[in-house]
Amino acid sequence: MSLLSAQKLSKSYGAQDIFKDLSLDIPPQARIAIVGANGIGKTTLLRILVGEEEASSGKVQYAHHIKIGYLPQEASLHGEKTLWEECLSSINEILAIEQQLQHLEFQMASPAAPDNILTEYGALQEKYEKMGGYEYEITIRQTLRGLGFKESDYHRPIQQLSGGQRTRAFLASLLLAHPDLLVLDEPTNHLDIQAVEWLEGYLGQWQGAALIVSHDRYFLDRVVNQIWEMSATGLEVYRGNYTDYLHQRRERWQLRQQIFETKKERLEKELDYIRRNISGQNTLQAKGRLRRLSRYLEAVEKGGMELVVGKKWSEVANETGATSQMMNLDEATKRVHGLHSPLQHLPSLGLNLKPKARSGDLVLRTYDLKIGYSEERQPLFEVPDLILQRGECAALIGPNGAGKTTFLKTLLGFIPPWSGEIGLGASLDVAYFAQAHEDLLPENNLMQEIERVAEHLLPAEIRDLLARFQFSGDDVYKKVAVLSGGERGRLALAKLSLSKANLLLLDEPTNHLDIPSQEVLQEVLSEYSGTILLVSHDRYLIDALATQIWEVQPDEKSLRVFEGGYSAYRWQREAEANLSIPLPASPKFKQTPRKNVSSAEKRRRAHLEELENSISDLEKEIAILTRRLENPPNDPVQVQRLGKEYVYLQDQVNQLMNEWESLHNEKQPE
Repeated sequence: MSLLSAQKLSKSYGAQDIFKDLSLDIPPQARIAIVGANGIGKTTLLRILVGEEEASSGKVQYAHHIKIGYLPQEASLHGEKTLWEECLSSINEILAIEQQLQHLEFQMASPAAPDNILTEYGALQEKYEKMGGYEYEITIRQTLRGLGFKESDYHRPIQQLSGGQRTRAFLASLLLAHPDLLVLDEPTNHLDIQAVEWLEGYLGQWQGAALIVSHDRYFLDRVVNQIWEMSATGLEVYRGNYTDYLHQRRERWQLRQQIFETKKERLEKELDYIRRNISGQNTLQAKGRLRRLSRYLEAVEKGGMELVVGKKWSEVANETGATSQMMNLDEATKRVHGLHSPLQHLPSLGLNLKPKARSGDLVLRTYDLKIGYSEERQPLFEVPDLILQRGECAALIGPNGAGKTTFLKTLLGFIPPWSGEIGLGASLDVAYFAQAHEDLLPENNLMQEIERVAEHLLPAEIRDLLARFQFSGDDVYKKVAVLSGGERGRLALAKLSLSKANLLLLDEPTNHLDIPSQEVLQEVLSEYSGTILLVSHDRYLIDALATQIWEVQPDEKSLRVFEGGYSAYRWQREAEANLSIPLPASPKFKQTPRKNVSSAEKRRRAHLEELENSISDLEKEIAILTRRLENPPNDPVQVQRLGKEYVYLQDQVNQLMNEWESLHNEKQPE
């Protein structure tokens, strides 16, 4: 039975339809994501499903006694309780049973206790255990730690926490309540990468259902198994995670285009027959075909080509409300020619990032660099000697507040290094996309902002450029101060497109962008021929673009370099921590009893141990390399290099194994 279902939901504000006739079903243990452009109505739909807003028409049905946990985008806890007390309030039922058990224990100590008290106590104790009563304190600590809270935060009043911390506290209370259905609107907002990965692991093991709206594509890849694409025409269901959805969507679009082209060609032939015979001997047959064509066209215009394929007219008429009124020949011809392809296209951002000139092969090099502020006694972190070549993309990652933006500004020369040197290559033209878009002047309108970087453009040309970034009409006269986060991001990208730079320093470029816009930006950056230094929490973008990852590790006050994209980085990190990647088993080496051992035997055993350690180290390297080859980079040269490295390491293992076996089988000296 479904936890929640909805039939023909519609929502409008006045004359504006937000969505219309949506039907859906959420079964137990579902993992569903809703994706779609900003403003399509995703948050409104969630609010209707959880009962916080009413639909204009349609109905929502819930399973009996369903428990729903809802995380709004701007969720925040308030009140005088501490963080720990708020978490305890999420498990009131467990605490109530705990009190009942204590009361029964008090009664059992009395000689006058009723005979059935042991039975009652045993049943209640079993329920308490199943609900996690004996480990609820451990669970609370694990949840708070996973979401980035320190133990010193546990007993702080909620009102002393920051806005982001209050949102994380709200999420913690939802998870601890163990609802049947979690409805999460942008749950990764205010979480750093470590907290997001913890949440991914939690949801992977959780037994309830989840309905999620998120712009974090990597998160969706790891958490969901069904995608609902929301558009102006309704909800379309795709099986699998986000990457599966991309493949299936492409296949569906191609199939729809094939159907459209085939059917339109058939309609053109039908029109030609009608035109040739409408006034001749076959006029009755031609008029019959025109009547059938008229019905067909009306149905296609209302429901699309796919709706009419392989169906009887009565079925089509019921689904579309089409009539059987005959058009005249001119009207039918006009409407056949006016049929548009159903092929959907990603929204165009008009982003053209072609460098005006080629840089030198060496773009960036550092020497004994330390990042920080000169007035501070210690640097934020030390940097190993880095090399960034032309055409590479280095992704800079690390916790919030670790100093990533400070690092970028140091490279740009806005902040001097704490110590060390930075060497920039020849013929560099650098463009900087700031996370906070601080280069945008609040008092300017959009036209004036573009004029600042492109004085040569005429007003009509500026309007045309802004239109390509989805600013039309009077939008171009809006003040920067009133723009939303997404609008500010698009304006900053419009300015970036005019730079013609060959080195891009991008600080959180996908912030506030909806998923379709993220896809466009990713495609444009993947085709960019210059060099990119990227600061981002968008792991999907990093995985697609990065050739190396620079991780800031604030606890160690250092920066560490990893080759490859985000998946390779994650596998290597997990392998090192021995968390989730099973390494190939090393040979089972038999130990020889240690008595009456000669010096030659000692040397033999020492050599065996040395070989065993070398084999184990090589096998770990092979395991990491295997994972990287399972998700290879886009650069064929890099793939070839990884393949050669794999063959070389495998040959080394084989040689060492042969040597080990030969040495192990030697007759041991007496």
